[in-house]
Amino acid sequence: MIRPEELGASEVTTWHDLLRSRHELVNPFLAPEFAQAVGRCRDDVRVAVIEESGRTSGFLAFQRDRLGIGRPVGAGLTDAQGAALAEGLELEPGALLKACGLSVWEFDHLVADQFPAFHTSRHPSPVIDLRKGLPSNKTVKTTMAKERKLERDIGAVRHDYATTDPEALRTLLGWKSRQYRRTGRTDRFAAPWIVRLVQELLLIDTPDFGGVLDLVYADDLPVAGHFGLRSDKVLTGWFPAYDPAFSRYSPGLIHHLAMAREAAAHGIALIDLGRGAKEYKDKLSNGSLTVAEGRLARATPAAALHWATTVPVRALRNTVLASPALRAPADRLLKTYGRLRNRTP
Repeated sequence: MIRPEELGASEVTTWHDLLRSRHELVNPFLAPEFAQAVGRCRDDVRVAVIEESGRTSGFLAFQRDRLGIGRPVGAGLTDAQGAALAEGLELEPGALLKACGLSVWEFDHLVADQFPAFHTSRHPSPVIDLRKGLPSNKTVKTTMAKERKLERDIGAVRHDYATTDPEALRTLLGWKSRQYRRTGRTDRFAAPWIVRLVQELLLIDTPDFGGVLDLVYADDLPVAGHFGLRSDKVLTGWFPAYDPAFSRYSPGLIHHLAMAREAAAHGIALIDLGRGAKEYKDKLSNGSLTVAEGRLARATPAAALHWATTVPVRALRNTVLASPALRAPADRLLKTYGRLRNRTP
């Protein structure tokens, strides 16, 4: 058991080698650099280093609270969770939890080939598989027409990919915060540690891992953008946002198409849009991965309390999200709440 900053260069290399040995397309949320970045922003992150026959054969990064409840590193923010494990390595969950000082390790975006006996539900995570070519459908044609109209009405459209401009990042986070509040969601960027995390990730750029910020401009006015993470071949859809003043031009779709084109030119094979039903994902995705919800648990009072306070609520939420008849009214209710919450007295 170590803190993420205690990982040596050779261990980071081994971690990446283990990921690549199991997955052709490695999600950057599973990378050691992500665990290290979160560890610099939070003091509850630990890494279990797993050894077999004197050789390092696995890593599991997690967050642990005072009751011994564990969650994936960056929980609540990540679209892929899991351990880096050697092929054929079998872990006994109870022994793993005990060694980590955990009563429970819960997950909601676990890569589907890990701990399958402990999955309570599985969900699609839509992707744009750039190996199949760029999206080409009616939505794409309509979006390209709107981009031309944006250029006629406002001015020349350009796309800045992989910029490290801090002002561009502030613009994007401002859009995203207002979107969260407008739609009744919790503003993630009200948490200082998340802002710091994004700022740190923006400056990381290695062959295996980096932050990617890109924005679309019209006549030098920022219109839409995104901040995500990349491995050597995978880009995550993480924080997309746009200026609502340009909403009639479908700026989010204009941006996603520009991002897909540029990502492909930079060697990205897959854009993981993340679990969850969104209209733009339906329009742009051409495939999906599978992620799982569930938990590993030992027979402890803390584990029993965790089950009682989280599992039924999660099951109810999944029932709502899985049903269009329930999801639409719930979304309208959240947006109404957002309007009331943000109303100026």
